[in-house]
Amino acid sequence: MKPLDPRLLRHARAARRYIALTTVLGLASAGLVVAQAILVAGAVAPVVDGDAGWAEVAPLVGWFAVVALARVLVTVVQESLAHRAAADVVAELRGSVLARAVALGPRGLREPTDVVMLVTRGLDDLEPYFVRYLPQLLLAATLTPATLVVVAGLDLGSAAIVAGTIPLIPVFMWLIGVLTQRFAADRLVAMQRLGAQLLDLLAGLSTLKALGRERGPGTRVRALGEAYTRTTMSTLKVAFLSGAVLELLASIAVALVAVTVGMRLVYGGLDLTTALAVLMLAPEAYRPIREVGTQFHASADGLAAAEQAFTVLEQPLPPAGTDPAPTVGALVLDGVGVLAPGRDVVAPAGLSVRVAPGRVTALVGPSGGGKTTTAMLALGLLRPDTGRVLVEPATGGAPVDLAGLDPASWHAQVTWVPQRPVLVPGTVADAVVGESGEVDGRAEAAARASGLDEVLASLPQGWDTPLGQGGSGLSLGQRQRVALTRALLDPAALVVLDEPSAHLDAASEQRVLDVVSALRDQGRAVLVIAHRPMLVALADDVVEVLSSAREPAVAAGGGAA
Repeated sequence: MKPLDPRLLRHARAARRYIALTTVLGLASAGLVVAQAILVAGAVAPVVDGDAGWAEVAPLVGWFAVVALARVLVTVVQESLAHRAAADVVAELRGSVLARAVALGPRGLREPTDVVMLVTRGLDDLEPYFVRYLPQLLLAATLTPATLVVVAGLDLGSAAIVAGTIPLIPVFMWLIGVLTQRFAADRLVAMQRLGAQLLDLLAGLSTLKALGRERGPGTRVRALGEAYTRTTMSTLKVAFLSGAVLELLASIAVALVAVTVGMRLVYGGLDLTTALAVLMLAPEAYRPIREVGTQFHASADGLAAAEQAFTVLEQPLPPAGTDPAPTVGALVLDGVGVLAPGRDVVAPAGLSVRVAPGRVTALVGPSGGGKTTTAMLALGLLRPDTGRVLVEPATGGAPVDLAGLDPASWHAQVTWVPQRPVLVPGTVADAVVGESGEVDGRAEAAARASGLDEVLASLPQGWDTPLGQGGSGLSLGQRQRVALTRALLDPAALVVLDEPSAHLDAASEQRVLDVVSALRDQGRAVLVIAHRPMLVALADDVVEVLSSAREPAVAAGGGAA
């Protein structure tokens, strides 16, 4: 990623405002730095030469105090803008990445990217880029040229030394930056791998504990943690060394200016006022560029995360249907097959099934056969590589292809109950009946049917019990009952359930079976992924979902492609 990537301006409006304001503040800072140096030189030199006293230089000292205060205010305003812009840009990019990832679908990303880690810990690393790195980059584009012009007006020889040595710093910055960026990219990958491993471990911890294998993944997590530590320390080592190199270059360059100015001052080739002004302005010419190199390592992690965010944002969306979905009668999967990502396997392979209203269709089969993928096809989140997904209108007529329907109008007619329901923060009533939170007789009846009434009886505030992020405050089984109650209240014609009785005891499983039966009795078309025998026995239609090896493509000439 470039130091100031145009894509950042394109995808984050807050960045455009911040850069415009920081450029103006940079120009103001450049003027104040020059004025401060000239005022100090004009006040000190006459006193040293004995040509003036305190009375003559007091006005210059007063103006110097005003300029110094103005410079402090500019710095404070710039810091405040930087923190606010960082928060705004990160929030804007998070929303954009999440929206694009949802629009792309669960398998729409061309490159493997952990979106969860990217929009949380990853994009948070953009804050040092905005607070430390970018202001110095803009100062290097404003303060350094302004200072060089003023030095040239004061002493052309010193300006030639500054102009000849300044390019050395960007060259070394580029060499160091390439190495630092590689380490930062490796660190981000290690962090994402560690986060994904921990999420998988936490998600399956109950199963691992039941099998007595909860300590097994600890070795893998420890190895990933150590790899993350190594990449972080490598990045810091390069960053510290780069700072030392840039400081050495800048110090040598300033020393060259100081030696030449000092020699000319001794031999009378330069007056004291000019010499002092040049000596104070020369370090200011190098400072922004030196700070850019010093702060680059702090922004490298954010730049790597932003690069991944742009990869997601710039990936073209698949074509979406525009026709409004008809009132759903039945859903037909006609010979559908989906190529498993990263494997030469089609899962499911050639699956044909009709999910009819008033019937429960159970998907069974081995792990990896494509049951969850089939549910995604039914939900419209995936498109089959072969075959079609058709919707039969409840009013009759020819079936329509799901690929041509508007996703929003289709999702309005589908209820999805995942194996691990996700509940947004609020109350139990909000999670069941929506934002209105009004619990009526239908909600009470649905709660009794799902067994949620037993859960409510154990909660101190009943329907008004607050829930945290993801439904924290309720057990997995209790969250499952909340989701099932919500499905009973939702009038959607198609209900898709992913192993709703998993991780439940016998009594809770019976409640789930009662809910599935109630959905069928309501005339819904129910598609359920099932493993437990009792749920399979309840189904009207049982369909085995299998995978198969992908057949090689055949070229026009008849040979294998």
